[in-house]
Amino acid sequence: MSGGDIAGLIAAGVFAVLVALLAVPIWKLGKVFDEMRGAIRTLSEETTPLIDEVTTTVSTTNQQLQKVDGISSNVSDATANLSALSSLVAATVGSPLIKVSAFSYGVRSALASRRTAGRGRRSR
Repeated sequence: MSGGDIAGLIAAGVFAVLVALLAVPIWKLGKVFDEMRGAIRTLSEETTPLIDEVTTTVSTTNQQLQKVDGISSNVSDATANLSALSSLVAATVGSPLIKVSAFSYGVRSALASRRTAGRGRRSR
């Protein structure tokens, strides 16, 4: 064996040791990738039903909001109708009531002035 052959054998041995030393981290990195793949698969399997539940919840909430919108619309209509009814009652009953009130005030004033005039004549 010549010196070149021995140097080649030493280089081959060092290369084999280097490959062996690098194989361990690569092996561990492969296991890390396997764990990541499993975690991503689990996350995906758990996220899909969660998204379905969120979609169902949003849909149900929208239906309830539509019902509440209908109720508030009906309440608004009822309020407008009550306002119109109170205005109608005020206009219908208010004017005659004012006239009756004015008439009764006039009658009371006339009777009161008649009484005071009658008392003034009696006192003389």
